[in-house]
Amino acid sequence: MYAGLGLTVLATAAPYADLADSRLLADHIRAGYPAYSQTRIDSAVTTYLVLLSVVGALGVLAWLWSIWSVRADKQWARPVATVLCALGAGAGLTGLLIKDTSGATGLPSALGCAGTAPCLAGVLAVTLLWRKPRPA
Repeated sequence: MYAGLGLTVLATAAPYADLADSRLLADHIRAGYPAYSQTRIDSAVTTYLVLLSVVGALGVLAWLWSIWSVRADKQWARPVATVLCALGAGAGLTGLLIKDTSGATGLPSALGCAGTAPCLAGVLAVTLLWRKPRPA
């Protein structure tokens, strides 16, 4: 679960690293909307940053809550962690696969893939949670 938390933090930071370095997101938006001015592209990048930050913050909270509930051996930890994993996977796959009005994916594939990395850790964590027998 700590690996999933770390991957979520990295996936949340990835768009900011892109903004400071390669501007992959801005180039992706520019390619999909060539008529957009630089101001509109910057606005779209900012919107994505806010959206991805909120999703990332919710993911971090979900991981922290899951870690706490499993360590506290709460009876409801497994089913709720499973639901949180499904929600996280849905968010990750949406970022990876959803198409915008230009017909291209909303996010560049590198950022979309980064958003799905925590989902892999989540599936593994949930699988291990359900395999571990509950104490009597």
